Amino acid sequence: MAAGLTATAQDLHQGFTKAEVLQLAPDDKVLIISDFHMGNGGRSDDLLKNQELIQDILEKYYLSQNWYLVLNGDIEELQRYSYTNIRTYWKRLYELFDTFHERGRFYKILGNHDDDLILEKHYPYPLLDSLRIETPVLPIYVFHGHQGSKIYTHYNHIIRAGLRYLLKPLGIRNISSGRSPRHRFAVEKKAYDYARTNGIIAVIGHTHRPLFESLGRFDYIKFEIERLCREYPLATGEDRKRIADEVLFLRIELAKLKRSERRTSIKESLYGDELPVPCLFNSGCAIGKKGVNAIELDSTSISLVYWFTEGKGKKFVHRGSYTIDILEGTAQRRSVLNTDRLDYIKAKIELLGNP
Repeated sequence: MAAGLTATAQDLHQGFTKAEVLQLAPDDKVLIISDFHMGNGGRSDDLLKNQELIQDILEKYYLSQNWYLVLNGDIEELQRYSYTNIRTYWKRLYELFDTFHERGRFYKILGNHDDDLILEKHYPYPLLDSLRIETPVLPIYVFHGHQGSKIYTHYNHIIRAGLRYLLKPLGIRNISSGRSPRHRFAVEKKAYDYARTNGIIAVIGHTHRPLFESLGRFDYIKFEIERLCREYPLATGEDRKRIADEVLFLRIELAKLKRSERRTSIKESLYGDELPVPCLFNSGCAIGKKGVNAIELDSTSISLVYWFTEGKGKKFVHRGSYTIDILEGTAQRRSVLNTDRLDYIKAKIELLGNP
């Protein structure tokens, strides 16, 4: 073990140095998406509610435009279902995976819920522990995220038994780390610390919580309110009223988030009392109640996007501050929640990272 590195940091470093490499060309585009938790099509199948949405966006948007598809772990829910049953029900989705794979545009990373795929003799795709995407600006380290938790790296077999033989018969849906603020914070903090120390971008899944430039929705709103308050004294007329309305809406949303989170998790921050280093991103998950989050990447920029079905999206995307794109011929809609240039992110990492 390298001197000065904890066991977790050493594991993450090995994952980075031994990762499969995707060298990004100027015109290449990459979708990073995670946590499908595909089941057998029954009432406890977490992806069932977003089945049409996920199949539409993969086929009619990303595949048709020749994107790379990176599945960042927990795609099959093997802790509750057999691979055979999953494969039987999700035949159409696997056909889409096949097409990406045949084009050389497919990467499959293992998570803690689908790591038993390594035991499947006839699984059709290469299985990766991690992926390193080399851009012209800086490297991007993609891994599921459970590697930062001893529970999931050492005791995953116990968790699997509990899910399959206790919770599944009771009809209880997937219990993810995203439902435990304490565990979620610990996982994100380890990924954040590694990325910051090494001056890279890390993209994870696992916690089901979208992050952009190391900020979750709660932290992002606080920074946005501060920015708007600085603009307010110089604004006049309609701009002044718009800022006031936006701050009011954000305050209401902030209050809702406070009620939905544990008090201790609100106080915790990935970056303590320092300025945030924008090195950690999280693609969220594909099993959201009102849509799907994902990370989009090209050679110069990175974005957090939100896909939803018309009439079912989250309220905040309809306020007017977000552009909503229509996927032609479907009821699916896309909104870019955050986007930034990689060179700007690199500059902030260099200036705000380790001295």
